[in-house]
Amino acid sequence: MNRVLEIKDLTVSFDGFKAVNHLSTSVKKGDIHFFIGPNGAGKTTLLDAICGRVKPAAGSIIFKGTSDVTKMSEHEIVELGIGRKFQVPSVFNGITIYENMELAAEKKRSIYSTLFSKLTGEQMERIKHVLNIIGLYEKRYRMPAALSHGEKQWLEIGMLLVQQPEIMLLDEPVAGMGRKETEKTGQLLKEISKECSVVVVEHDMEFVRECASTVTVLHEGTLLDEGDMEKVQKNPRVIEVYLGRGGE
Repeated sequence: MNRVLEIKDLTVSFDGFKAVNHLSTSVKKGDIHFFIGPNGAGKTTLLDAICGRVKPAAGSIIFKGTSDVTKMSEHEIVELGIGRKFQVPSVFNGITIYENMELAAEKKRSIYSTLFSKLTGEQMERIKHVLNIIGLYEKRYRMPAALSHGEKQWLEIGMLLVQQPEIMLLDEPVAGMGRKETEKTGQLLKEISKECSVVVVEHDMEFVRECASTVTVLHEGTLLDEGDMEKVQKNPRVIEVYLGRGGE
């Protein structure tokens, strides 16, 4: 099966308002799948539903053809292999970059449990491998405060990647970055997609054009169009509700 995630007739309501409204789509294995659309289209709410932060009113989200994640806790969904990075980096500034990676590799949200337990050789190799992918191996003993905005984003992506997820959810990963850091992030996502599927919510249309395998356009919680970027950007309705406004 090529589909790693299937979203079926999903509805998420807040006090009667349908933030996601009967949405059906899927994410393929190894894809870089972007969800775009105007503010209020339901993009972040969809990520929240996938990772268990909100519970849908109806529908299902099926992981690898068997597990309905809507019936699971956030912790269970992480254990299943779905990792989420939020807009604001949440690295630990009081420990080194390497120690942040150790903490992530242990999958225990306690600094003390990591400092007093030894990593396996396999985990240490994994950390080294990921630090090289995100370009921070040479800086591994520095504190996160010494990093640029983009490097902090890459560190948090690395902290997800070291856990070997099968799907990585990223919410506006290039917000606040300059063009060089944005381009490097695009290269990073292409490298990551060799190991896992990447789902991205983003407003930077140039970044979407550079990186997307598949683009889903949402509008008022529903699917407006889906396909490659070349296809969706020619859709008159997409231009009218989103691209014509400069992507908001």
